[in-house]
Amino acid sequence: MHNDPELNGKYLGTISKDFVKVSDTIKEASYQIRKRGFSPFPIFPVCKTTQPIGQLLIDRNQLNTDWNYYATYVDEFLQRGIIEKEADFKDAFKDPDEFCCLFVVDQEFTNFVFIPYPED
Repeated sequence: MHNDPELNGKYLGTISKDFVKVSDTIKEASYQIRKRGFSPFPIFPVCKTTQPIGQLLIDRNQLNTDWNYYATYVDEFLQRGIIEKEADFKDAFKDPDEFCCLFVVDQEFTNFVFIPYPED
């Protein structure tokens, strides 16, 4: 599981622009998911429309972003059959204190993307 090179051109700019606005909220949500024992593997689906995975964390109209941000964790992806090889996913998962695992859902692109949190 790697960042898809297709992401670089079309999505990276808009995701990065949004991520600066939402990163503190997402980082805190990631910490709370892990601290409360839900999962050591938090995942944040992002979509420009509504979608059924996770709980809405940030509505795109709330912070004037291009994407809606949801919060969930690996178990939901396993239950839905989106992740088939749990061990492979967990091996590829990056340090959640340094990287956010986004699940980008768009008409032409659906994939996991790890994006580093901005440095303070």
